[in-house]
Amino acid sequence: MKIIHTSDWHIGRTLYGRKRYEEFEAFLTWLAETIQQNDIDALLVAGDVFDTSAPSNRAQELYYRFLCRVAASSCRHVVVVAGNHDSPSFLNAPKELLKALDVHVVGSSTESPEDEVLVLRNEQDDPELIVCAVPYLRDRDIRVAEAGESIEDKERKLIDGIRSHYAAVAALAEQKREELGADIPIVGTGHLFTAGGQTVDADGVRELYVGSLAHVTAGIFPACFNYLALGHLHVPQKVNGLETIRYSGSPLPMGFGEAKQQKSVCQVEFHSTAASVQLIDVPIFQKLERVKGDWDGISNRILELSATDSQGWLEVIYEGTEVIGDLRERLEAAISGTQMEILRIKNNRIIDRVLGQIHEEETLDDLNVNDVFERCLAAHDVPEEQWPELLRAYQETVSSLYEDDVQAE
Repeated sequence: MKIIHTSDWHIGRTLYGRKRYEEFEAFLTWLAETIQQNDIDALLVAGDVFDTSAPSNRAQELYYRFLCRVAASSCRHVVVVAGNHDSPSFLNAPKELLKALDVHVVGSSTESPEDEVLVLRNEQDDPELIVCAVPYLRDRDIRVAEAGESIEDKERKLIDGIRSHYAAVAALAEQKREELGADIPIVGTGHLFTAGGQTVDADGVRELYVGSLAHVTAGIFPACFNYLALGHLHVPQKVNGLETIRYSGSPLPMGFGEAKQQKSVCQVEFHSTAASVQLIDVPIFQKLERVKGDWDGISNRILELSATDSQGWLEVIYEGTEVIGDLRERLEAAISGTQMEILRIKNNRIIDRVLGQIHEEETLDDLNVNDVFERCLAAHDVPEEQWPELLRAYQETVSSLYEDDVQAE
């Protein structure tokens, strides 16, 4: 049996104001063709299908059109779990209808592990795969808040909650396999941040749990999983060096920090319960290029790109010592007549840093929510010794806002 594991599509995401629907459509077309060409039996999507909890009509159209195309192919099963960017109720709304297409959706955890343990059957109605379809586990799903808790108490309860949840679904999966009397693989899913996970700058990966960003170790996952398909981190990677615990990574670069990264999906082939993994490279549908240095270095690189008829989107980071007041005008002249487009200009002049001034090109796109809060603390002359506790309280508030399902009534 062969499956493809992918995650973090983030359909609807923009890049410095540019919509990227053509890229998402190209990827989904490529994925559907890859599934057909490689005789894939099941597709696992490990969260963050959409970039927001209220996706646009066009984003929804791409998603449902893709599911219909895959359902009509040789692929027998599709399993989709929600990530932290997804609305659980939105993903769950059409689940009964999608089930008729052998598309199984798990938008949120419930009190019953039965809802997350799927026994998938082949055309002869024989069981061929058990999937522990664990979605993103929200704080409120796995931890009971108590007054007066310390950060360490909260962290310990979160880790214990995640471990207990996985143990419960894995025990049920093993029980089902024993009842079936079949030597079939058990595959788990997850959408979380494991210890030692790699990220890159400006990839949009949100902190999930306050104080425990990188404390979920590989040892938390049950040993019965023959493969564990993870989502949330955008860099394709193994967990703790293990071949069968992997992040597929995002199929498109989410920002210029990922521009040079080879994107891929994981093809997993089972022989009985033994899994072998092969990465399938995802083509580049829109070239991103980060150009940085002094003016000579930047202008020379733009010339090199124009000589290759590049149609890339550029991020330009000026790091020279010369004060250039007309940087934007120079750059626009440099790409004039080419098919390149500059989406972002960042001016890192040394004089700005020496004088402690805010970069004249800096926008909210350059700051994350923590940066903005720290700027507010500084602007209101809050004593620095109070910052850590205020920042933790702020992060908890932001996390709870992210976890609110705006689509639910």
